[in-house]
Amino acid sequence: MITVALELKNQNVKEELERIILSVGGFTIKPPDKEEHCDLWIMEIDNHVNGTFNMLHSLKESGKIREFFLTSTCTQADVLINALRAGAKEFFQQPLREDEVISSLLKFKEQMKDVPEIQDQVKRGKIINVVGSKGGVGTTTVAVNLAASLNELKDVRSVVVIDMNLLFGEVPLFLDTKTSLNWGEVAKNISRVDPTYLMSVLARHSSGIYVLPSPTDIYGINYTSPDIIDQLMDMMRKEFDYIVIDNGQSLDIISQKLLEISDMVLLVSILSLPCLINVKRLLENFWNLGYPREDRVRIVMNRYQKNSVLSVREAETGLGRKISWLIPNDYTTTMSAINQGKVLSSIAGNSEISRNFSEFAADLINSGEKKKEKRSFFGLRL
Repeated sequence: MITVALELKNQNVKEELERIILSVGGFTIKPPDKEEHCDLWIMEIDNHVNGTFNMLHSLKESGKIREFFLTSTCTQADVLINALRAGAKEFFQQPLREDEVISSLLKFKEQMKDVPEIQDQVKRGKIINVVGSKGGVGTTTVAVNLAASLNELKDVRSVVVIDMNLLFGEVPLFLDTKTSLNWGEVAKNISRVDPTYLMSVLARHSSGIYVLPSPTDIYGINYTSPDIIDQLMDMMRKEFDYIVIDNGQSLDIISQKLLEISDMVLLVSILSLPCLINVKRLLENFWNLGYPREDRVRIVMNRYQKNSVLSVREAETGLGRKISWLIPNDYTTTMSAINQGKVLSSIAGNSEISRNFSEFAADLINSGEKKKEKRSFFGLRL
């Protein structure tokens, strides 16, 4: 049976659609629940759609719904264009035409014949926490370009990058995204946050990744707590395959909660003595806290140059731990991307650094699987 969820305000239209759907046969109607899988979502919209289209697009990308139809009394051109852009397969103008609805349902039923059933278990997204050993080591550069590279992988449907640098977050600047909302607003309204509200807060970059900025004033921070951050991340896991966090250098109670719940922590550094000392201190603090687990932490060296005064081997000896990944130094390309508000792959897709991020993203995807030994772009054994 094909599952259909109806999200309609007009009770008469809802009853009419239920009658038509059941008369076709092969369909079953279920309550609208954005946490569960559904084959077809039929939703009523009006002039004030806000984040509705983003929410539906996200649900479809995440695999929670196969297709969605829309219905409305409104026929304004911009609403219809946005509906098509969001991926709506059918649009029913009200009052409904029964023959039109039946034709669309039969066509969808025919398409479903060769489609494998959706598994009942909802896949939870993974949190990748990018932490800097020191200011200026490129934590934000790593976070945004890793997020974009993850989003380009074949099996990844959706990625969001969250700026957790309190007051001084630069992710919106790096990606030239503008939104008046931030995670402080979400924290303030956590009791009424649902997927629709959440998607309305997010900005979407041209690369396809979603962005949740940090508060720009002290008042936005006052509304949050470790419990609220935990709730927010749980919602994010349900909406996105990967949640990439730009966590800066903080170790406050919010950052500690993020470290605790992260699936992977990337500790970003450069090959300099002050940074390596900070890496060692951070690792010691992690072990004292009891999280993150040792196997979830990876050390990433940014701006790597082969002729560096300190070698990788010397750094590993000093840290007592292997370095997992080397990102090449390419100041010109990186600054060009930042100044244009773009990611590296969009301005220099064939560059050494862009290919490196693609390999890095692929490696992180495969890191949980037992595969043969891999090497980084520079031949580092992982």
